[in-house]
Amino acid sequence: MPLPRITTPLSLSLKASILIAMSIERMNSSVLVSLIFYSIILTSAMEPPCKKTCGPTPIKYPFGSGPGCGSPRFHPYVACSGPTNQLLLTTHTGTYPITSVDYSAAVVTISPPCMSNCTTMRPTSLKFGLDWAGPFQLGPSTFILLGCSFSSTSSLLCDATSSAYLCPTICSCPGAAALQLPGNGGCCVYSPASLDPRDELDVAGLGCAAYSSVVAVGDEPTDPATWRYGVALKYTMGGLDGYGMAPGCHGCELSGGVCGYAPPRNSFVCVCESGNTTTDCNGYNWIYMSSSFKLRTGVFWLGMAVWLAVKL
Repeated sequence: MPLPRITTPLSLSLKASILIAMSIERMNSSVLVSLIFYSIILTSAMEPPCKKTCGPTPIKYPFGSGPGCGSPRFHPYVACSGPTNQLLLTTHTGTYPITSVDYSAAVVTISPPCMSNCTTMRPTSLKFGLDWAGPFQLGPSTFILLGCSFSSTSSLLCDATSSAYLCPTICSCPGAAALQLPGNGGCCVYSPASLDPRDELDVAGLGCAAYSSVVAVGDEPTDPATWRYGVALKYTMGGLDGYGMAPGCHGCELSGGVCGYAPPRNSFVCVCESGNTTTDCNGYNWIYMSSSFKLRTGVFWLGMAVWLAVKL
């Protein structure tokens, strides 16, 4: 049975506390775990637990700003960093800023810190990789390897046609001087790009000093300063419908909410701006908490839930 709507005065009376405890006692264990989970989220800040934007980047399903937001399939790969207000992708090889998201094409673009561009080129021994079990794979971007030794096997991976015009162009960049490239730049357009058996791009293992990645050359393909640099990644939602999220998510977003999930079964919830969790923000709410005393009330609920969990 869903919880009745509860409005809490600034100072909780003993009678109100008893009524809350009686309501919680009628919950099954699944709802109790969900309550503990969302109590933690609601006490973490005085703002909505799930954000709709992270810096300039809009956040939509299947992504979320943190635990309990978006799809469980994409957490903890994608999250919004509080200190930098930057949407980030985390894999086993590092954390990478997400510079853009094309939700209609299901493509994100990231900017690995070790990647070279026209302004800044640097040698790197760091590997770029994706998680084998994760929802991301390489998308429509062109990898350009720089400072390569063509006695290595990397020469076998070059696209000769693309290398003929992309390599001389990028090697004319101001940043190329820092790499001290040979006469031909030791340049190779790595196409079709692929990751090794560990799902990693090992630039040093390919016999090269650095790499760049180009998403688009734009209207001036001969001017590398105007190219759009980054690594494009496609994502797939796979079997997410197994969570029962997709049907309810559309209605949630139309009502102004953010699609989220609750343990232990990662069941769908619609997270509203006030912190409510429900099926949609126009419907009946499980929990009501005004933002002015969300922190105090959240701590109380968390304590009661933990106490009852031990008793049960």
